[in-house]
Amino acid sequence: MALHPAISEGRVAVVTGGASGIGLAAAERFLNHGMKVVLADIGEEHLAKAAAQLDAGDRVTTVLTDVASKADVEALRQQVYDAHGDVAVLMNNAAIGTGGGPFENYDNWQRLLGVNLWGVINGVQVFSQAMIDQGTPAAIVNTGSKQGITCPPGNTAYNVSKAGVKVLTEALQHELRNREGCLVSAHLLVPGWTHTGITSRSGDPKPDGAWTAGQVVDMLFDRMAAGDFYIICPDNEVSSEMDALRIRWGAGDVAENRPPLSRWHPDYADAFADFVRRESGGS
Repeated sequence: MALHPAISEGRVAVVTGGASGIGLAAAERFLNHGMKVVLADIGEEHLAKAAAQLDAGDRVTTVLTDVASKADVEALRQQVYDAHGDVAVLMNNAAIGTGGGPFENYDNWQRLLGVNLWGVINGVQVFSQAMIDQGTPAAIVNTGSKQGITCPPGNTAYNVSKAGVKVLTEALQHELRNREGCLVSAHLLVPGWTHTGITSRSGDPKPDGAWTAGQVVDMLFDRMAAGDFYIICPDNEVSSEMDALRIRWGAGDVAENRPPLSRWHPDYADAFADFVRRESGGS
């Protein structure tokens, strides 16, 4: 199995939001490839439970970290470099889901943007130069969302946070690829419907339409190995082809001056259905 050159035995992966969901599944996969993992998350019991589940001895380190605090992220970097002197993979994955609409739940907006957007900004700002200076193959993976691309109505705060992650990660990869001799790549992970703590209550069974966190991580590793930047995961209800059509339609709102979020506008329901039939080769 081909791997991204950063993923190699003995090197270190730092995973924020690493105590559950996609972060924990990624940590397990890094360990399976002989790496060491630093789990950064909030809640000491949460972290201890995750480390016990991974059962990898001293190859797993836990660091209590609130990614919304730049000081916490700086302390995380210091601890990792003091212990290991190298970071092969930084996965800025921590996120929360409860936000609000455009003019409601101000406090939820503040906390959600602090974790979902500022948490990624802090990770990029604090770790990137040190990873570049290593002179070794490395990767920064930022976890986005399709809601940051197609922006469905219902949770504007979450959409804003993940749209910001997309823009930041695109600019990061542009910067990295234009630095002479830089061996660090950036990747935008965009999960589909995934059964995690954000999308379901603890203990609920996985819906048939959702992917597992492990399936998302499988695709992440495969697409990183292929050198892809956009890693947009389907799920058991929405295919990659449908994802592409929805993204193209959304971009058309701007290019064709349609009403925003026209896919959910009743006056454009037939037009979108016709677009899907036409572009899918239907009659």
